[in-house]
Amino acid sequence: MKRRFLFTLAIAANMSLLALPAAVLAQPNIEPAEPFKVGTFVVGNEQFAGLVMRDDSLIVDLAEANKALELMPEYPDVNMPDDVLGLIEGYEYGLKYRVYEIVNELVASGQLSGSNRPDYIHAVADVDIRAPIQYPSKIMNAAVNFYTHACEGCTAEELAERTRQRQENRGVPYLFLKPTRGAVIGDGDDVIMPFGRDEIEYEVEMAIVFGRTGKYVSSARAYDHVFGYMVAMDISDRGGRPPGGFSSGQDWFVGKGHDTFAPHGPWIVPKEFYGDPMDRLHQITVVDGVTVQEAKAGDMIHNIPELIEYASSLITLFPGDVLQSGTSGGTGSGRVERATGSGYLVDGETISATIEGIGTLTHRVVREQGVPADLSGSQLPPTSTYRNR
Repeated sequence: MKRRFLFTLAIAANMSLLALPAAVLAQPNIEPAEPFKVGTFVVGNEQFAGLVMRDDSLIVDLAEANKALELMPEYPDVNMPDDVLGLIEGYEYGLKYRVYEIVNELVASGQLSGSNRPDYIHAVADVDIRAPIQYPSKIMNAAVNFYTHACEGCTAEELAERTRQRQENRGVPYLFLKPTRGAVIGDGDDVIMPFGRDEIEYEVEMAIVFGRTGKYVSSARAYDHVFGYMVAMDISDRGGRPPGGFSSGQDWFVGKGHDTFAPHGPWIVPKEFYGDPMDRLHQITVVDGVTVQEAKAGDMIHNIPELIEYASSLITLFPGDVLQSGTSGGTGSGRVERATGSGYLVDGETISATIEGIGTLTHRVVREQGVPADLSGSQLPPTSTYRNR
């Protein structure tokens, strides 16, 4: 059965290759005239996959730009997907070179400058930004993967000792799955605090987006399977389960699974324009003007190639799948004091997560005001009904 499954995957990959013109599959060494990012955007009522260019100031409708390119006789027709997932699936099988050709033509013809812009190039202020991938088949998350997060609220001496102990016995990573559709939101969308759940935390994380299918991917080959990187937040409900019934206290479904708890974006940086995240990663969270988290990759317990090796030893990675590499200290559980709260998020706050070289996600926190009157009582109750205040 396993052989048949892997054979099916191989056939599917070969069929996708056959769907691309030979001119695309046999490209010479083409380099882009300037870097770009990719994302999902809406203008009017039309959603499209776009390129982000010129220091994140311009959005290029990729399918429309490709149609314009194909009007020139020297460019063969290429079926350009209208969504980012399709672009990711075909990127390493020829589409990358067509995107490079589009970028090079836009730059050479001056279409990115001034009044010469065609109507398929938009100012970033004129588009709605959506989550880049609509939607990943799975979101894998590394839990407690930064030394500072493993020792929230510790003194410098306690952190040093705990870090030493963990470095001597790192074990294997701890991963959990997060829902996709419903949980995934884009830049500017509201983060909803579920009704009665008042222990909601923020966590900035780097999200690794996969571009190739892989199983048992070694850490040495890990980056071969990466498409690019985006900013993510792992919003968490620390209220736990009420007492009684099967188990109590910690519940990962409750803690991680609510709607809007997986902000992604604002776009994806293809790996060729970012470099090794273990050299470059710098992530920051700001809540209502207060910097509550800041970390670099050196604080990671398990590095990104190790996370990829571990994840792929459990489950096959597919194009568009996402792996989030964990967060640092400074979360609500560390009781970072702010003017509007004691650490947990508060209705009306603005939360921003930034990764240098990628971009910033910004969201308003909104409390859900009620639930339907006809619920039987089987729903998740407010934390105030079983927690001493």
